Amino acid sequence: MISNSKHQTSNPVDLSVDLGRGLHLPNPVMTASGTFGYGEEASGYFDISRLGAVVVKGISAEPRQGNPPPRVVETPSGMLNSIGLQNVGMEIFISEKMPFLRATGARVVVNVLGSSVEEYARVCERLDKVDGVLALEVNISCPNVKEGGVQFGMKKPLAAGLVKVLRDVTDKHLMVKLSPNCGDIAGIARAVEEAGADSVSLINTITGMEIDVRTRRPVLGGVMGGLSGPAIRPVALRMVHEVFRSVKIPVVGLGGIMEGEHALQFLIAGASAVQVGTATFTDPLAPLRVLESLSEYLQKEQISARELVGSLCLCRN
Repeated sequence: MISNSKHQTSNPVDLSVDLGRGLHLPNPVMTASGTFGYGEEASGYFDISRLGAVVVKGISAEPRQGNPPPRVVETPSGMLNSIGLQNVGMEIFISEKMPFLRATGARVVVNVLGSSVEEYARVCERLDKVDGVLALEVNISCPNVKEGGVQFGMKKPLAAGLVKVLRDVTDKHLMVKLSPNCGDIAGIARAVEEAGADSVSLINTITGMEIDVRTRRPVLGGVMGGLSGPAIRPVALRMVHEVFRSVKIPVVGLGGIMEGEHALQFLIAGASAVQVGTATFTDPLAPLRVLESLSEYLQKEQISARELVGSLCLCRN
């Protein structure tokens, strides 16, 4: 366990990370898209600019209503959701959400989604000129929509083709969010790297469902949903390490990070940065708590965040 004791030292460690193409962060802790809204609610609990970056809710070209309710159900070790990428659309996001985010001083990563290559490109091209947006996270992994999303994340040619198009319409950092449901996540990572991605983030949720035995009906209005939280952390860790060994671009790890020790595990497995998601539903301060715990550990061990990345020891002696 990570010590809670204060450790005084005259040599502060470096928490900063550079993910390339302008995405330089003061520390490696971000929020996960879809779990932090547009930062407004959480700003009442803490200064969100203290985080490495805020990854906002996925944005499409036009507003989306999402899937029918119920859309969230608690499971014994996590959460099953079928939100269906509900969002305000890119124009309202730019005019009503970005001014607030800029005022906070937070570094903003926008999760981008679409039903077609053309929609992804339209959103990326529009956001390319928006001040305060540091990077675009391309969502090719959401399991809760009928068109787009994970369809692009399941096959290497589709994933690579999409990234090539987006590379031509934006100079901003392109982070591609990968699906654990694709079967060969390292292969997809290599394909998007070759197509021009600057980094990859993983994992998105794992497809699941819950059934009400009294009615014999699915609990979720969308029938199936995405499982997140502690249950998927070991899977995410394995995939992060697998992808870290397969690509040269930075890897951002997420999936069931509830406390600082979990974030450390992801860095050791090969992640250059992490995203905290489901934990914020039980504790809005979770991302800040993870950051403080991570900082305390690095300070105590006198090791920088970058030195810890990929330091997993596989020897048995």
